[in-house]
Amino acid sequence: MDIRNITDDFSVSPQITEADLAAVREEGFRSIICNRPDGEEAGQPVFFELAGKAQELGMETLSIPIRGAPVAEADVAAFRRALADLPKPILAYCRTGTRSAILWSLAQENEMSLEEIISATGRAGYDVAPVLHAAIGSSGPSATSTGVKR
Repeated sequence: MDIRNITDDFSVSPQITEADLAAVREEGFRSIICNRPDGEEAGQPVFFELAGKAQELGMETLSIPIRGAPVAEADVAAFRRALADLPKPILAYCRTGTRSAILWSLAQENEMSLEEIISATGRAGYDVAPVLHAAIGSSGPSATSTGVKR
């Protein structure tokens, strides 16, 4: 299991399995967000089964499956609500952790500067700069459309 901390309350990882859930709980996580669609890859765990086991261990779960870029604003809004509402700390996962890191980055509406977001995800090993620059436009004040502060 490769858990990477982005903040004290939020971490990402590649796909987790049912066998990982006890360790996830022992690490102190209280919530899990799945950003991977079921059936994306043969043999991957089904969210419903992971969610049931996680709930037995006292963790809350939520699925916000992301199929690729661009990320829909509705998905960013759902992720933002989850970050506000779910018990912390939160672990989000997808196939590699990248989609979860990108969603977190896009959900930081007026919470952090672009540089702070890129730095936080970079320390965790994820380069979200190209996606953020594409989302906000590298030349104009369209940052308000994504909620990322300049």
